[in-house]
Amino acid sequence: MRIVVDLNRCQGYAQCVYLAHEVFKLNGTESLTYDPNPDDARRLEVERAAAACPVRAIMIDRLDGAERGAAS
Repeated sequence: MRIVVDLNRCQGYAQCVYLAHEVFKLNGTESLTYDPNPDDARRLEVERAAAACPVRAIMIDRLDGAERGAAS
């Protein structure tokens, strides 16, 4: 799976960090870092994190190219 976070849209609410702390990390008060290619075993956590993002800044793709967008 591949994830992309629109860092211009991200407001640092950190809901993704609470739901998938192995993938998303908040440095300081507003600087989000993330693993762009997390293990597929974390798919459920990442999908929940994307769904919880209040500004819909997280997008999820499968590596085979079939989009599985959780946000747009």
